[in-house]
Amino acid sequence: MTKNTQKNHAQQSGQPRPGSAFAYAPAPESRSVVDIAPSYGLFIDGEFTEASDGRVFKTVSPSTEEVLSEVARAGEADVDRAVRAARRAFTSWSALPGSERAKYLFRIARIVQERSRELAVLETLDNGKPIKETRDADLPLVAAHFFYYAGWADKLSHAGYGPDPRPLGVAGQVIPWNFPLLMLAWKIAPALAAGNTVVLKPAETTPLSALFFADICRQAGLPKGVVNILPGYGDAGAALVAHEDVDKVAFTGSTGVGKQIARSVAGTKKKVTLELGGKGANIVFDDAPIDQAVEGIVNGIFFNQGQVCCAGSRLLLQESVADEVLDALKRRLSTLRVGDPLDKNTDVGAINSAEQLARITALAEAGEAEGAERWSPECELPSSGYWFAPTLFTGVTQAHRIAREEIFGPVLSVLTFRTPAEAVEKANNTPYGLSAGIWTEKGSRILSVANQLRAGVVWANTFNKFDPTSPFGGYKESGFGREGGRHGLEGYLDV
Repeated sequence: MTKNTQKNHAQQSGQPRPGSAFAYAPAPESRSVVDIAPSYGLFIDGEFTEASDGRVFKTVSPSTEEVLSEVARAGEADVDRAVRAARRAFTSWSALPGSERAKYLFRIARIVQERSRELAVLETLDNGKPIKETRDADLPLVAAHFFYYAGWADKLSHAGYGPDPRPLGVAGQVIPWNFPLLMLAWKIAPALAAGNTVVLKPAETTPLSALFFADICRQAGLPKGVVNILPGYGDAGAALVAHEDVDKVAFTGSTGVGKQIARSVAGTKKKVTLELGGKGANIVFDDAPIDQAVEGIVNGIFFNQGQVCCAGSRLLLQESVADEVLDALKRRLSTLRVGDPLDKNTDVGAINSAEQLARITALAEAGEAEGAERWSPECELPSSGYWFAPTLFTGVTQAHRIAREEIFGPVLSVLTFRTPAEAVEKANNTPYGLSAGIWTEKGSRILSVANQLRAGVVWANTFNKFDPTSPFGGYKESGFGREGGRHGLEGYLDV
C-alpha cells in the first residue's frame, strides 16, 4: 500500500471489504455520554488548580485532529506542591486501618463501573483506540484492579512480605499514552492499598481520563492529597522522579526514558519499578491449531494498533506450516475494519500521535529498504487523523531493524524456524524480555519452551490476556519489578 493510498482515501463504514460476506452498517457510539470541559487544571490536594506559571497545552483526538480540551501544564513548582500535599496526606492515610482504606478502593471501583461507558468514550476520543477495546477490555480491567487491591488492603501481613509490612511514603508515578486509565489503575490501586499516597503524571497526549479519575476520587470522598494528578510534559516527569521527598518511582514507557530514570535515582534510597519496551516473539509450531493461532497473532499485534509494550511483534513460524499460516493470516487481515474508533465495528483505530505515526512509517520504510517484503490488505484510511494500515513483513532476518527495534505500531515481522531450539534462540535474541507466546497442542512442549524463554510473561495458545491477580513485568531492557497480583504490592512496601 502506498502512502498516498493511506492518506488520501476516506473510510466508508458500510463498504464491503475484499473477501467479506457482508457489509457493516455504521454503528457509532454516542459522544453525548461524556462532557469534556473546555479546560482542565492540575489536581493537587483535592482541588483543581492552574499551573504555577500559567502554562497550558492542548490535547487532540488522534482520529480527527480535533482539539478536545486545554489542559494546565505542570512544572517543577507544581510537582513540589503536589509532593508536599501527598506528604501531608500520608500521615493520616497510612494510619488508617487497611479495612478503611479498602472501603475507598471499593468505592472507586464501583464508580468506575458506573461511569464506564463515559470513560470508554473519553478514552477512545483522547487515545484513538477502538471503542470496543476501551469498553470491553480497558474499563473492566480498571475496575477489577481496584476491586482486587481493595481486597489486599487489610491482608498485607499475609502477602508474604513479613508480619507487619509498612508503606514507603509518597509514590511518584509516570504512565504512558497507550493504556492511560488502565496504567493508572495498575499504579494507583496497589499504592493506595499499601498505605502510600500518590503523585501521578499522565502522558501529555492522553491526560483526560486521569483528570476524570481525579473527579472520581472526589466523588468517592478520598481524603485530600492522597491522589494528585499532574498533566504535563517530560520535564514534569523528570522533576517528579528527581524530587527528594518521593520515596517510590514507578514508570511505564520507553526503554530510553527508563534508563534516564535509573540514572536519576541511582545512589538514592528511592524504590523503583520500571516497565519498559518489548519485542515479543509469538511462536507457532507445526501442530498448532491454525485458525486459533491466527486469531492470537492478530490480537497479539493489531490490538490497540500494535501500541502495546508486550505486543507479539515478531511472528516465528515453523517452516512446514509457514505458508499455510501466512495465507490464513492474510485472509484474516483483509477482514479487519480500519476507521472511526467510536464505531463499534472498528477493529483498528488511529495511531496516537503524529510523532508516533512518523516513527512507525520510518521503521516500515527501513524494512523495505533492507529487503523485507511488505504486505498490507486493501483498505481505505480516513483523510484526517493519524492512520497506518495493518502491515506484515516476510523475508525478515534477525539483522533487520524491524526484527530488532520496537516499532510500537501495527507492523508484524515474520521469521521462520525449523526446530524448537532454533525457535528459542531466535525468540531470545533481543535486548528485550517482556512477553512471548507459544502455539502448540503439546503441553510438554509448552512447558519446555516457556521454561527456556527469557520473558516475564509467556502465553500459551492465547495472547494479550491480563488479570489483576497475575504479575506482569520483564527482564533485560524491558525493565524490572512486577505489577499486578500479590507481587505488585512489594514495590509499595518497605520490605
